[in-house]
Amino acid sequence: MTSRRHRSPSPAALDDDDLLFEILLRLPPQPSSLPRASLVNKRWRRLASDPGFLHRFRIHHRRSAPILGCFVERAHGISFEPTLEAPNRVPPGRFSLRFEEGDRFGLLDCRHDLVLVHNQTRCKFLVWDPITCEQHHLAIPAGFDSETNEISGAVLRAGGDVQHFEVVFVRYDDIRHGQAAVACVYSSEMSLWSDLISTPLPWLSPFDNTISTAHPAVLAGDALYWFVTAGSDEILEFDLWKHKLAVIQLPVHVYEEHFTFRRTDSGVLGFLHVSSLTAQLWQRKTDCEGVASWELGRTIELDKLLSMNSENRWYSMICFAQDNNVVFLLTVVGLFAVQLQTLEFKKLPQTNIGSYCLPFESVYNADIGGEHGGADLFHNA
Repeated sequence: MTSRRHRSPSPAALDDDDLLFEILLRLPPQPSSLPRASLVNKRWRRLASDPGFLHRFRIHHRRSAPILGCFVERAHGISFEPTLEAPNRVPPGRFSLRFEEGDRFGLLDCRHDLVLVHNQTRCKFLVWDPITCEQHHLAIPAGFDSETNEISGAVLRAGGDVQHFEVVFVRYDDIRHGQAAVACVYSSEMSLWSDLISTPLPWLSPFDNTISTAHPAVLAGDALYWFVTAGSDEILEFDLWKHKLAVIQLPVHVYEEHFTFRRTDSGVLGFLHVSSLTAQLWQRKTDCEGVASWELGRTIELDKLLSMNSENRWYSMICFAQDNNVVFLLTVVGLFAVQLQTLEFKKLPQTNIGSYCLPFESVYNADIGGEHGGADLFHNA
């Protein structure tokens, strides 16, 4: 019997630039993929470094982008801490952002390749694309320009090839709107802010109600969600289509350091609650009559999963990568990334990630032939 061998594309077929384009487009979205392909010959290098192709490659893999690392606040700016191993490990200095001396700033959100920063000193938002280095400075709407205001926010952009983005900021307001949450939306397409949107918040005390800055918003379906702090057991929902705020009750009492939002595999809102290294995965269900309720899904014994004994049970849940469904747990034996669907986990390389950081899920093309060339990826391989 004659065995059949897998046939590679014929050399004549690969002479077709359109076909080669489609082949390269389907390479894995790892940082080393295109630099490796560019080493085949000059023609592959030319196509793999073409700006139009790189843009398509980034868009094509946007929903399956790897976790490149985490952004962390430092004294004078924002640093990037890589979490991948060689040859996909992005150089730590590749993504960095520095501010003027004396500027106070807060890292708010990271989504759709964009990072949102609140410059409290200059009363502005900064929308930053670390891959392209583009920066957009937005003045905070009138009436909320005090640097003492504690503001939460989210950044997002439409899918596909759309480059326009939106910024949604929310804050607690007890002056003009009583005990209320107030939101406003910026559209880069229109270059303006919307009218203010508000909803009442339950009264606790003048110091209790704030919109949490310790947890970035989660995007689930057509809405953004924030945690309302101070033991209120409530979350804030902002409907992106209706531009409407609402308050939703949580099913259990949670503490900020043991709680994080998540988007479930079906795209609906969920959350992860960890107590004594037991993780509970909850999700929100809506019945045929539109009535919403919470449902407890899986329970995961993290100490057994990570083989932690009674002497090293300390942990800190520092961040959650929404698109990859991965939670980062800092323990006495190291930093772990746990995939909540498959329960696969790995101990990450030694990093300087602190108690608050934002995962960066994006497609990095290693600037083939540019200032930060792909060779940087292979230097420490």
